[in-house]
Amino acid sequence: MGKMRTQSVRWRAVAVLASALLVGGVAACGNSDTGGGGSKDDGKITMGFSQVGAESGWRTANTTSIKESATAAGIELKFDDAQQKQENQIKAIRNYIQQKVDVIAFSPVVESGWDTVLKEAKDAGIPVILTDRSVDSADKTLYKTFLGSDFVKEGRLAGEWLVEQKKTASGPVNIVELQGNTGAAPANDRKKGFGEAIAANPNLKIIASQPGDFTRAGGKQVMEQFLKANPKIDVLFAHNDDMGLGALEAITAAGKVPGKDITIITVDAVKDGMQALADGKFNFIAECSPLLGPQLMDLAKKVHAGETVPARIETEETTFTQEQAKEALPNRKY
Repeated sequence: MGKMRTQSVRWRAVAVLASALLVGGVAACGNSDTGGGGSKDDGKITMGFSQVGAESGWRTANTTSIKESATAAGIELKFDDAQQKQENQIKAIRNYIQQKVDVIAFSPVVESGWDTVLKEAKDAGIPVILTDRSVDSADKTLYKTFLGSDFVKEGRLAGEWLVEQKKTASGPVNIVELQGNTGAAPANDRKKGFGEAIAANPNLKIIASQPGDFTRAGGKQVMEQFLKANPKIDVLFAHNDDMGLGALEAITAAGKVPGKDITIITVDAVKDGMQALADGKFNFIAECSPLLGPQLMDLAKKVHAGETVPARIETEETTFTQEQAKEALPNRKY
């Protein structure tokens, strides 16, 4: 009897140990480096997303794409509008870290000043995806990937088109430039690409360049200043459609014909910009697609699962002339 009791005790001990090992194994899997931040384990990925703001038609389309794609992908989205302020984005990212979301994604207001908060996310085990705009951090391990456009290429395509259009010009071609937000990646890069391209023709000269903050109001206000200060303006290069659309108002109010008296080149190709191009008020647009949502959600699932993803994923884009805009407009989604 004593022997049977001893065996029974041993079997119970083995069962308890096996149960403990099983629980421990499950806990270890739950805490393994899958890229998750430790949110509730209900099988659903939670993403914290900080958006730049709602400064343009492009940004509105981008936000809609992200929200709709999150729903379609079964991802719980926590969304924050930074209203064009870096401090708001940093606060939002820290809130997401405290909430232990699985993935953080954001479109940086400016390029610099992110290392500290990105390191906090990394230390918390939460992967970060950059969308639309990148950062200038030297430590590339602070984020998993950057999904977005090649802004330098967009500026270069705009400049190359202008070089071709003005190749027979015998005298100076005066260009004014409406930049995006100071310090923002698209503003820096589009300016760089455009400047590099027009250097091929010494007749093409940028006589004034100033930020319009990617807004229609900003574009109109700065263009009014350009027109007052410069009696002869041949070309306007606007870093986005919305600033170009604002500039149209100023150009018309000054008694000039947009698209004829002043050649207008913009970037984005949102519906209002494409309509202006089709109507002959704009002359050329380099596309920058805002529909990043589906790709972003796919990336979120991959990094959460611990998969390796490319450090740079470029969106597919094109350019539009006036005739091409007329053809594309009926099927334009944004």
